[in-house]
Amino acid sequence: MLNKRYRFHSRGGVNWVYKHGKTVRSVQASLVFAPNERGFTRVAVVVSKKVDKTAVGRNRIRRRVYEVIRKNFEYLPEKTDYIFIIYSSKVKTMEISELEKLLGGLVEESKVCYNK
Repeated sequence: MLNKRYRFHSRGGVNWVYKHGKTVRSVQASLVFAPNERGFTRVAVVVSKKVDKTAVGRNRIRRRVYEVIRKNFEYLPEKTDYIFIIYSSKVKTMEISELEKLLGGLVEESKVCYNK
């Protein structure tokens, strides 16, 4: 699991990123990102009940995504807030390498959007 410091602690921070951030989408997930002034990166993972009806399934997806983020955390740009939104239940059974490609592609695309 990702260190508690690098996760969101309130709904207000998440709502601010939704309101002021930019979005990058793929078929199975999307990424909302916005710069912050905290000096470090924060990450959240959102999995809707539409993806999996059981809390066990949603938590499994969330844990898998957080694990990929934890392993690749040093590659995320600093001073940025990220919210990963998962749309597909395939993420629950997807190979870790495929999940890394999916999330990595979203982050790479967000870097391109940042420079505009």
